[in-house]
Amino acid sequence: MIEIVSATRRSEADFWEKSALGLSLRRLAFDKRMVVRVAYENKRGLPVIYNAALASNDGSDILVFIHDDVWLDDYFFADRLMEGLKVFDVIGVAGNRRIVKGQTAWAFVDTQLTWDARHNLSGLVAHGNEAFGTISYFGPVPAACELLDGVFLAARKERLRKQQVWFDPRFDFHFYDMDFCRAARAAGLRLGTWPICLTHQSEGAFGTAPWRLNFERYRAKWDE
Repeated sequence: MIEIVSATRRSEADFWEKSALGLSLRRLAFDKRMVVRVAYENKRGLPVIYNAALASNDGSDILVFIHDDVWLDDYFFADRLMEGLKVFDVIGVAGNRRIVKGQTAWAFVDTQLTWDARHNLSGLVAHGNEAFGTISYFGPVPAACELLDGVFLAARKERLRKQQVWFDPRFDFHFYDMDFCRAARAAGLRLGTWPICLTHQSEGAFGTAPWRLNFERYRAKWDE
């Protein structure tokens, strides 16, 4: 069983009728291997929502942590997940092969949001308001990575629980993904990108006050 875990500020009705993820899941409703856990009208940090799914004993084998502004363009979605999780413990759609001091995102190496060298990056993600958006190519996929973009993360529940890898609630939104990836790598888990077609409606909120606050928390935790 594959559990799709997300949070949204929308009402339940609006999520299913208007959000990219809700409309995508309606399209994929033919696949009975998937169940959905969404926190509607949510005001809590994503780590709280994600940890609740991780702690649940509901029988789900694979957890997919995904933002609500994502179109799932791939109707072989479930099959891609199972293929990827035979190779890696945690999979994503974009990532970086290395960690460097001062990194501010999986792709950026400093506070000026300077892109890392292309040979360190992996992934393809489409962007746009509608499904099947313009594709951004970052590097060859699949590839082993140290960091993955938090827009989409998938893993086997028991693998994370066995290694005691959780999401840190001190990061309400920004930097929760980088922290999670570092914790997973510290626990010996294998991270990597996998070919899964999706379109993200947002390109991030870098440089905002909440972003800067979480960056300082991240630096303090990882002794930077």
